[in-house]
Amino acid sequence: MFKSLPLTVRDVRATEARLQSIYDAAKLGLKGDSLALAAGMLPAEYRQLCQLDPVAEMAEKKGRADNEREISKVLHDAALGGDSKAALEILRHRHEWTAKQEVSVDVYQRISITQALEAAQTRVLENAKTDLYISRRADVDDAVVVTRDSERS
Repeated sequence: MFKSLPLTVRDVRATEARLQSIYDAAKLGLKGDSLALAAGMLPAEYRQLCQLDPVAEMAEKKGRADNEREISKVLHDAALGGDSKAALEILRHRHEWTAKQEVSVDVYQRISITQALEAAQTRVLENAKTDLYISRRADVDDAVVVTRDSERS
């Protein structure tokens, strides 16, 4: 059994009350679909409203800016009041301070294929000479060589 849902066409306009509800939701830090729902709109309606009327998007930006200003003031007042942790957080996040023990290592190295091939060829030649010398020495009987050498003198 299929139930039909009542279709109600909702008028999407940037009224003063709607803009105020968008501002209030953004000031609380809400974003996207949560902001739309808290402002009393469906997410699709909110997106449509922002496309049709840039004032709605400006209400959201203004709400965020006012929230950031208020919280920033609270943090600055705490820092000026002697809260060293608040002061340090401001310095870290706003003025990019970092701890002294932080180590940053940047390695930039180019690899030359030609140089790598030449180095590999040199190693192969050196290994071949060493192997050849060792294989010739292995065939020689040291006792016979020493005896023959002492007989000559």
